[in-house]
Amino acid sequence: MSSGRAPRRRFILLAATAVAATLTLSACSGDGNKTGGGGNTNFVTGTGGISTVAKGERTAAPKLDGTALDGKSLDVADYKGKVVVLNVWGSWCGPCRAEAKHFAKVSKETADQGVQFIGINTRDPQKAAAVNFEKDFGVTYPSFFDPTGKLILRFPKGTLNPVAIPSTVVIDRDGKIAARTLQALDAENLRKMIDPLIAEK
Repeated sequence: MSSGRAPRRRFILLAATAVAATLTLSACSGDGNKTGGGGNTNFVTGTGGISTVAKGERTAAPKLDGTALDGKSLDVADYKGKVVVLNVWGSWCGPCRAEAKHFAKVSKETADQGVQFIGINTRDPQKAAAVNFEKDFGVTYPSFFDPTGKLILRFPKGTLNPVAIPSTVVIDRDGKIAARTLQALDAENLRKMIDPLIAEK
């Protein structure tokens, strides 16, 4: 190995560790004051830390596809025409555990109203812990297995991108990002995010 490669590898490892540490510091904090964005954005944060974008000002959601926890292919584009609720979670995350039963409940209540829930499981190195989490909390909707957070990085910066764990992003029927929160939700606040989008024509 040349003497130049070792420092370069060490630098790459340190940079990757710094990125992971930043996400971990923001993860599972339960901080309801995070608003994200900043500058000249078109979204506002209302009560409960839920940020929304007016219908005419939304940006398209990124391509989100990959493998689900059950090993099957999963593509958010297959649900265009539905309101899609994306929940970023990890089995190791306390607030994720607190909100899981609410997501399971509301996903069943809204299924016949054109709403599809999809999880993005991240920072779980093994599928087994994530699969057990879903069983424990009665989660029946699919979740991407995204241990390194690659799907989260597909969201454009400056939009309602998920930057903490847990995060929830709601995509409207046209495939555009409509709402986001960076904290755990109960059933009431989850419905506050979803119901206005169900009502949209």
